[in-house]
Amino acid sequence: MNRLSRRTFVLGGVAAAGAAVAPLQSASAAVPYPFQLGVASGEPDASSVVLWTRLAPTPLNADGQGGMANADVAVDWQVSTTSTFASLVASGTVTARYAAAHSVHVVAGGLQPDAEYYYRFRAQGHISPVGRTRTAPAAGTLGRDFVMAFASCAHYESGYYTAYQRMADDRPDLILHLGDYIYEDAATAGSLRQHLGAEIVSLADYRRRYAQYKSDPDLQAAHAIAPWLVVPDDHEVENNYANMTRADSSPALTTAQWTARRTAAYQAYYENMPLRPANANNGNSIPLFRRVQWGQLAVFHMLDTRQFRNDQACGDGWKVCADADLATRSLPGTAQESWLLDGLGQHLAKWDVIGQQVFFARQFDASGASNMDAWDGYRASRARIQQGWVDRGVRNPLVLTGDVHASWANNLKADYANASSAVIGTELVCTSITSGGNGTADTAIPNAATNPHLKFYSNRRGYVRTTITPAQVTADFRGVASVTEHGAAATTLKSFAILDGRPGLQSI
Repeated sequence: MNRLSRRTFVLGGVAAAGAAVAPLQSASAAVPYPFQLGVASGEPDASSVVLWTRLAPTPLNADGQGGMANADVAVDWQVSTTSTFASLVASGTVTARYAAAHSVHVVAGGLQPDAEYYYRFRAQGHISPVGRTRTAPAAGTLGRDFVMAFASCAHYESGYYTAYQRMADDRPDLILHLGDYIYEDAATAGSLRQHLGAEIVSLADYRRRYAQYKSDPDLQAAHAIAPWLVVPDDHEVENNYANMTRADSSPALTTAQWTARRTAAYQAYYENMPLRPANANNGNSIPLFRRVQWGQLAVFHMLDTRQFRNDQACGDGWKVCADADLATRSLPGTAQESWLLDGLGQHLAKWDVIGQQVFFARQFDASGASNMDAWDGYRASRARIQQGWVDRGVRNPLVLTGDVHASWANNLKADYANASSAVIGTELVCTSITSGGNGTADTAIPNAATNPHLKFYSNRRGYVRTTITPAQVTADFRGVASVTEHGAAATTLKSFAILDGRPGLQSI
């Protein structure tokens, strides 16, 4: 690992923008290497980006503090236009606090729009790995064409994170993670890789679980290659929870204990993600739905579909349920619905990209049953949003989805019961990174006869790579052959184009 003497780094840290920085030097350190969890960046705008790290020399300690003493630590940071840090464009010192598990969220400002940068940290005599990041285009400009990858569902026990490494190999400009970054369940005997401990409930538990996941080198590579936009789904807290309602009573918790668990989960999520301070948890809630502008090319409406939803209809699961049609039911909550429609109506960019967690298009089986945890359990809510973007003349609505451990590509219809109804939008669903294990080569679309708007399905693990231009979005569904053998290659299973002003999928 690279290390830098304190004198060398401090000289660089106080240098004016563009000044030369002394080369890296070897240096002995009195404490173990604290950057075991790597580095990350996120939330880019035209002039700033969030830089993240967390000090943890022994990350898997049961107390969740990663081997750090009960004391705050000064952390230096640098941003450069080159990976050698020959000159600096931004630098400073931030405090990694014991109360926040020594996590660091630096808003590095004063950057140029539509530009690539490199960053690193120094603490306790050690230098972190180098990360690559970039800023968004300036307001009112399209900027360069850019590559955006998105992923979800990375159950640690189910396999290796090869898909994360393949995402890093693509060197995208932006990565979206749409939920289930961690899983909360206990260790499973005989699994390929085992969780540490029982089902996580306390803040120490959640911190250690994030540390276990973030210790994976493939995940670290994906974080270090590009800025991320993140939203959680259910497993960052507890499977299939809805607002303050639990899906089941295992483990048994009082109302106060469940509230404390949610609070701990949200705090640990913020501590471990490259989010802005405005997204920090406030007790038992966390403000995560937000808009991120990518110049005039794209705007990302990032949704939270867990924290404000009504409870799943008819007790959850796949079933026929009349209550799913009730107008009073909302998946994102009425306030977030209004926020989303207000943003869509502003016509902020060429492409309106909705990053969210659960299956959006209708999917009924032959009996008429559907998934009550997905938008099919909140049909009036979905109809309000779809009709809302039609009423507002949204030119290019594109919904990105995680959760279901399979790849899908769907046309969104004004009336799903009418096969000749207009296509009014497009949904791309990423498969899991590992959840569900290796999967199969199956590409037969489930329930295709009752859902002709569902156009593609694959049961492989992987991610989706998109190239976004003013004229079209190209989506490559990328799959890895195995997650139980590390290092498999990724192949493109299917590609689609979505053309400007023409919602719906075009095979390419």
